Amino acid sequence: MFSRLFGRKTPQAPPSTEGRLAYAVGDIHGRLDAFDALLHVIAEDALASQPTQRPMLILLGDYVDRGPASAQVVERILKLTDEPAFEVRALKGNHEEALLQFRDEPGFGQTWVEHGGAATLASYGVQPPVTRTDPDAWETARVAFRDALPASHKAFYEGLEIMITVGDYAFVHAGVRPGVPLDRQVERDLLWIRAEFLQSTAKFEKVIVHGHTPMEEPQVVAGRRIGVDTGAYATGLLTAVRLDDSGHRILQGRAVRSAA
Repeated sequence: MFSRLFGRKTPQAPPSTEGRLAYAVGDIHGRLDAFDALLHVIAEDALASQPTQRPMLILLGDYVDRGPASAQVVERILKLTDEPAFEVRALKGNHEEALLQFRDEPGFGQTWVEHGGAATLASYGVQPPVTRTDPDAWETARVAFRDALPASHKAFYEGLEIMITVGDYAFVHAGVRPGVPLDRQVERDLLWIRAEFLQSTAKFEKVIVHGHTPMEEPQVVAGRRIGVDTGAYATGLLTAVRLDDSGHRILQGRAVRSAA
């Protein structure tokens, strides 16, 4: 009654995770050093939190390209999925889409290497063509990459999820198309969208947790979105958001060296 009389608003409850503790990790981009640093922070936090259910580790995509250890990052993720500490869920990013496209279309290699694909090839022991416009050389590189790709990595890339929902949160790589219901979003938008999503003032069905667009600081737009890509490939700073029914908190891990 007093809040009505004096014009005070009743505080809104934070978005719900339905009792789960979840950590959503931004774009790793081959920075195993930063990923390991952040995993240590997350593990300590989870241990201190003592959740009643196994905590979730949600990876928002872009594990490969630009940084020096793409293959090693994927190997670390696969090992995490075999351990009982976390329920690990991995989303597909636009860079994983590019990797798969090169695997099937050698001509795409010229585009891929311009966006960090050369580092991924090197992490698998494959030398990119010296002459970027030589189609035969790209076919040779594609075959070498296909042969170097462990079966477990191939299954990982092919099995990545597009969207994950937990309570009042939806986790995607890039964002969502405003005005389109979540169950009608198309994969290209979920992997690639930027301005239309980031500049939108629309209310989404759920709070959207995303990476894809690097920022100097995590982006928290109350009730609408949380962006956690802090450009780890260049800064060595990898960001996650910790979510539970009490709200959110930013966690970060920094590599010893700021850049590869």
